[in-house]
This record gives sequence, C-alpha cells and structure tokens, in this order.
Amino acid sequence: MTYLSLKECCLDLERNGMLIRLKEPLDPNLIIPEIHRRVYASKGPALFFENIIGTKFPAVSNLFGTTQRSEYLFKDVLKKLEWLIQIKMDPMQLVKSPIQSLKNSSFLISALPKKLNKNTLNQNCLILDLPHIKSWPLDGGSFVTLPQVISFPPDQMNPKMANVGMYRIQLDGNEYKQNEEIGLHYQLHRGIGIHHLEYLRRNKDFRISIGIGGPPANTLASIFPLPEGLSEILFTGLLNNRRYHYSVSDGNFIPQDVDFCITGLVNTKTLKSEGPFGDHLGYYSLAHPFPFLEQVKVYHKKDAIWQFTVVGRPPQEDSSFGHLIHQMVSSLTSFEFPGIKQLHAVDAAGVHPLLLAVGSERYMPFRSRKPEEILTSANLLLGKGQTSLAKYLFIAAEEANGTLDVKNIPSFFNYILERIDWRFDLHFYTNTTIDTLDYSGSDWNAGSKVVIACNRDKLRELDRDLTKFQNLPDSFSNVRLIQNGIVAIQGPGFESYRQSENQLKELIDYLTPERFQNFPLIVICDDSNFLASDFSNFIWTTFTRSNPSHDIYGVQSKVQFKHWSCGHSLIIDARTKQHHAPVLEPDPDAVKKVDDIVFKNPVLKKIIQ
Repeated sequence: MTYLSLKECCLDLERNGMLIRLKEPLDPNLIIPEIHRRVYASKGPALFFENIIGTKFPAVSNLFGTTQRSEYLFKDVLKKLEWLIQIKMDPMQLVKSPIQSLKNSSFLISALPKKLNKNTLNQNCLILDLPHIKSWPLDGGSFVTLPQVISFPPDQMNPKMANVGMYRIQLDGNEYKQNEEIGLHYQLHRGIGIHHLEYLRRNKDFRISIGIGGPPANTLASIFPLPEGLSEILFTGLLNNRRYHYSVSDGNFIPQDVDFCITGLVNTKTLKSEGPFGDHLGYYSLAHPFPFLEQVKVYHKKDAIWQFTVVGRPPQEDSSFGHLIHQMVSSLTSFEFPGIKQLHAVDAAGVHPLLLAVGSERYMPFRSRKPEEILTSANLLLGKGQTSLAKYLFIAAEEANGTLDVKNIPSFFNYILERIDWRFDLHFYTNTTIDTLDYSGSDWNAGSKVVIACNRDKLRELDRDLTKFQNLPDSFSNVRLIQNGIVAIQGPGFESYRQSENQLKELIDYLTPERFQNFPLIVICDDSNFLASDFSNFIWTTFTRSNPSHDIYGVQSKVQFKHWSCGHSLIIDARTKQHHAPVLEPDPDAVKKVDDIVFKNPVLKKIIQ
C-alpha cells in the first residue's frame, strides 16, 4: 500500500484494528521491550507508545508483528513486483505483453528519486532527547534497531549510487561522548564498509545519514538482499509505489519521508567498543571495536514517531522480513541459483546457522544414486550473497513425485536421515569465515561449515525405541526422543575439547551398530528435556551451539584421502562452551513490573493470555 508517512501507516492500521495505543507512562529501559515481546508472542497488534519516560517523542513497534499484517502493508505492490521479476527473468515479456507493460510503466517511474529544494525535517534535537530503548539487561546501551543507514562513494550523492543498510546503531554507553558520538556496527565487506575503505584511501570526510521511521517500504528496502548495483533508494520507490523524496542540507543527504535523520562523520581511523547487544540468534553479540559517528546532528519532523523493534531468539518481529522477502523473490531462486528448486533459511535457528535446499540431480542418471550436481549447487549457495553465511547446509536431490518441502522441517529431516550415508555425504569447509553474530566458532567471525548432501534410495527405517539406551556411560543421561531417528542425550558440563573427546569416546564405543544403526543423529546437550519439549528448541540449540569441524563426531569415524566420514550415527555436541556468548534472558524485575502493567491494562490483558 502507498503510504506518505509512518503516521499515515499507523492511522490506517488503527482504523483496521491492527494497532493499539498505550497512553500510560512507560520506561524504555527493559519495560517497553518486555511488553513488545509479550504482545508479539501473542500475535498481537502494532503498539503505539504515547508516553515514553525521558522523551517527548512517541514510538511504534510490532508493525511487522504478523505475516498477515506485513502482507497487508505491501498488498498493492506484491503483484507488480511479481511482474518486474518476470521481466528480469525473461525481458521478452515486455514485447509479449505490451499492454501489461504500459499499465505498469508508472510503477517503474515511481522508483525514480525526487530531490526537494527544502528540508522538511526542519526540527532539531539532541541524541539524549530520543527514545533510548534498551531491550536486554546486558546490552551496552540503547540502540536504534530499525535504522536506514545511507552512504555514498566519495564525491557522489546520486541516489542511484547509494547503499542503504540496516546496520545497528548504539546511541549511548561505552566510551561514546554523549550527544556527540554514536556507535556503528558493520563489517568492511558490506556496502557501507566498501565505502569506508574508499574514503580511508582518499583521506576524505565520510558522511553518512541514518533514517528512522517513514513508510514501511523504507524499512523493508534497507534489509532487502538486492542484486549488486541496484540501489535500495530506487527499490524503496518501487516498494512504496511512490517517488523517494530527499534533499541536501549542510552537505548531508536527508531523506524526506522518514521521521528522524541522524547525520555525522564516520571516524575512519579510530574504533571504539560497540555492544554487547541482544541479537537475533538468541544470544548477546559481545563488545568489539567498530567505527563510530562523530559531529552528530539530529533532524526530525514536527510530529515525528520513533520506530523500533526488539530482537532476540527467533521468531521475533524481524522474522516477517524473511517472509516478505520470500514472497517477493521466491520465483527468482532458480534464476539466481540454477539447479536449486527450493531454499529455506531456517528462522528458528537464527536464519544463517541452518539452510535447507532441494536441487536437481541430472548427472549420469543411469548410475546408482549419489550426490553430484547438488554438490555443485551447494558450492554456489555457499559462495553467493546471504546464503554464503550458512553454517549447516542440508541439500537433497529433487524427487520425481515432488513431495519434498523444505518448509516442513521435521519431514525434511526425516527424509534426509532415512537416506543419508555418513561415509560419503559429509563435506566440510574448515578454518573459514562464518556469521559475525555466531559465537560457536573457533574465533570471532571464524569457524567452519558443513554440507550434508543426500541423493540416495532409502537406507533405513528410523528407530524410536529408547529402551535400547539403557546403561549409558556414567557421564551421560536422560535420553529423549526428538523424532524418529533423532535423540538428545544430556552430557556433563563442557570443560575443554580434549576432555570432551575422551568423554565422547566412551559414548561412541557404546553406540554399537547392532542396536543403534537406525538412530542416525544424536545430539549431546546441556538439557535434553528442553530439546525434546519443542522441535524448534532442538533446531535452535543444535545449530547455534555447534561448530561443525569441532563439534561433529561419529561412530566408526575415519579420515581417508582428506575426507572425514563415519558409520551409522552422527553425533553433534551442542553443549554450551566457554567461548559462547550468553543466552538472552529477560530481567526478573522487569518481568514483574510488566506483569503488573498488563494486569492493570484491560487492552493488554486481553491480548496477552
């Protein structure tokens, strides 16, 4: 839907019963985020906070809190984007369907930015005046969680050359000078990081602008995985079906449809500690040296609304971004990744730790089945764009009957485990880079990956008989069934990899093929009851707390010609290690205060069951 502003969007949602207003004074330090999490978990409405302690500005969250509401926000543009994708895949559609092309020509024109001669964000305030929302007890300060960070190459301010990314912003805490400096979190391989290096080489001032709020299209475009060379500013116009307005003030690019714009100079030569921050994997990302912004200035509208979200163990509000992106570009999967038929970055595992795929397998069709073409496809997935961040990639060959569905995760695991041959189907990438937010690796931004590739006929019937696990080695206990063929076993507290290898050797010797050949996946964990209580707990724990090269073991394992393999059972050690980041847990006092707030507020009480 075309919105002129965030305010217009909020009013539309309110008219349609999808937004509620909270009028009582509420603390942005832990209390508002706890309310948000509970309303989100209840699939509740967007939340408009009218009276935030410490600021004159209202704030809104949970706009994207359900997939239905997210689709509503973009319902008018989805079909037009589908047409645009068809054109990308087959440009001859312009000739084949000229009438349809003419009808959609205004849609393409809407992508063109429009420069205004005046800055309509003509109010100013200090960083201290903004809503300082702190989501988790160990956060290093308050953060902007839905920023639109805009940067340009040196000597450029053409919107077509802009990079817009959602790089988190720390407003206070650590060593930042209050009202003068704020923290930036980005890596040098990102679009803004490439600009950073260009400014560093030329010894020029690196100005950036940070938009907050505006129509929902501004937010979604900032996180969209666009092809190289396509500006997010152009894409914002497409998503909102309206030209992107901007101005230039004091040498700064100022987006005109947002509610706030923070400008300043990136210190390209000095770093300051940023974080910790409770992140979307369900753990804190720890404090590390990152660039920061100085000479900060804040512009805002007269009736500005602060937009924010709360991240944490998925699913959270930002999970809807993945849903929308899939809705908009799913037909492009085979175009961008030839041979890939289905793709699913698993939200329950924090997206990047676990990627599921189905691919075509056309190599030598008259021989016995084994992974061949899907290995080529796996290399492409791990070498391109966002999918390159995957840590575990399970890929299966497409079946003729089309029954495989990567969105049905338990069924997909069942299919893989009935057919996988651990002697041949594991392929490791060691001593490589992994997602910066994933602390399961051997160092920050360092770890390993594994491809589990399956193209075989059925090899086994998966077992569920837990009586076979009697008389476990002394260090292990409480065997719980996750689903047929997958069990969780509670292990001792992890102390070191050397000690772990000795402990697991006892378990490996115990897992004889005669009794356990139909249990192909065993997870060692701190709390097997937790894993077995919900399939998403198994997914989250297993794939966020393990580093494939260090934490995968196997019965009858061996290395032959550099290839690691094992026999009937693969073991993943998903216990918490000393180098792992802390798990996100709400503050107990904040929980009690919100209990009281909900009890006294009949609207919240009705939503939060």
